[in-house]
Amino acid sequence: MDIKIAVIEDDREINKILKELLTDSGYTVEQAFDGDEASKLLAQQSFDLVLMDLMLPYKSGERLIGEMRETSDTPVIVISAKSMKETKLEVLRLGADDYIIKPFDLDEVLVRIEVVLRRTGTFAVDNTLEAGELVFNTEENSVTVSGKPVKLTAKELMLLRLFMEHPQKVYTKAELYENVWNDTYYYEDNTINVHVSNLRSKLKKAGGRDFIDTVWGIGYRLKGDQ
Repeated sequence: MDIKIAVIEDDREINKILKELLTDSGYTVEQAFDGDEASKLLAQQSFDLVLMDLMLPYKSGERLIGEMRETSDTPVIVISAKSMKETKLEVLRLGADDYIIKPFDLDEVLVRIEVVLRRTGTFAVDNTLEAGELVFNTEENSVTVSGKPVKLTAKELMLLRLFMEHPQKVYTKAELYENVWNDTYYYEDNTINVHVSNLRSKLKKAGGRDFIDTVWGIGYRLKGDQ
């Protein structure tokens, strides 16, 4: 499926980086560098997703989102240097689907895009994720190890799916919390540790080995085959 994304960002270097990132990931990208140019682009073409800064010349991102929501439900992910919680909440109320704060992690941008596209039914994915004897059926939300079913909680399933969709990525606790709990990670607590520990324990009991790697000082990722 050809997925088309509009990148609206007045910083030409950031716009270029995002276009290259998305193009390399198989997306079709169109660029706009100010609010007026973005309005024309969005009126002339249809997109599967819009990646948008807020502080744009001539017309703000907030105004663009408001205009879009009058006629379109195209998903919008905001990427902004504005980090105030009130700004984020207001933009989400306006109709944005997600909010990423600059400076951003490129892998996180790709994950957030996939999550939003999957939520809207645009992102076509294989129903099965596999890592050796570990198999995750994303349609049934079921997991097996060497053919044996493993019973996981909803949060454990979401964590494992994230790990299996991006097996090379090391996820920080903040990234895991924001993706699975869909909230901002403000301080260190034991929530992530407990859920990852329980997930690791259940998978190890079924498969006889660890499937989750702890990368000390950084976070967690899926462990390679032994």
